[in-house]
Amino acid sequence: MRRIVAKRVHDPEAVAEAAANRVRAKSPFNDKGRTMIIAADHPARGATAVGGDPLAMADRGELLERLCLALERPGVTGVLATADVVDDLLLLGVLDGKTVIGSMNRTGLAGSSFEIDDRFACYDAEALERMRFDGGKMLTRICLDDPATPSVLENTALAVNALADRRLIAMVEPFLSTWTEGRLRNDLSPEAVIRSITIASGLGRTSAYTWLKLPVVEDMERVLAASTLPAVLLGGEVKDPDAAFAAWQRALALPTVQGLVVGRSLLYPHDGDVAKAVDTAVGLL
Repeated sequence: MRRIVAKRVHDPEAVAEAAANRVRAKSPFNDKGRTMIIAADHPARGATAVGGDPLAMADRGELLERLCLALERPGVTGVLATADVVDDLLLLGVLDGKTVIGSMNRTGLAGSSFEIDDRFACYDAEALERMRFDGGKMLTRICLDDPATPSVLENTALAVNALADRRLIAMVEPFLSTWTEGRLRNDLSPEAVIRSITIASGLGRTSAYTWLKLPVVEDMERVLAASTLPAVLLGGEVKDPDAAFAAWQRALALPTVQGLVVGRSLLYPHDGDVAKAVDTAVGLL
């Protein structure tokens, strides 16, 4: 922590230098032809809770320690995060040979009245290209009774276009969402996920570089038949690891699925063993 802070204070150009000197990944896939990305963009949306601890992900030193441990495990291909976390990892020198996906929109703060209005205030396509990263991720929640939804879709389409122009992956994470008792809830029924896929797949003037980041729900064979776009499976917060791993394994057999993008359930497993959780997930691939 002291070394990172010292660099930030006395040598802020070290971040750009580390990005320029970083050895890029040859491919987003590991030697098994699968992608295994660790997600850590939750804190920037105010979503720091894990289990019963509302601030579990708020300790940056602990988060970085867990990320470093996860990234060094065999088969892990990369990280998905906002600039503050990626900059820390660059300064630590742990991103050589890793795919880096930058999180682009995080203003839909968890629990806020404006959660749908998820504006792009983090990475943009220009910065991702300049930093020699591999793509950008956008959370795209579609709420049919919220007037902010059209601008969410428009801004996602603009990001898809800007990334495609640079031949960078546009990783779209769609949900059909509803307001319930003052809180925004994602509908995880197969029908809702299918509808979100069909909407998200059509955004932008080309889909050539678009990937989908999707939850694992019931009837995934029918769900993933909704698109030919490459898909990665998200983890979310897992209450039953055995059931989650079994569901991931079944979904990984489907033709569009390229791998996993998982965060809290691997970085903060119930038994505290990050290496074991990550190795188990990699084993599913």
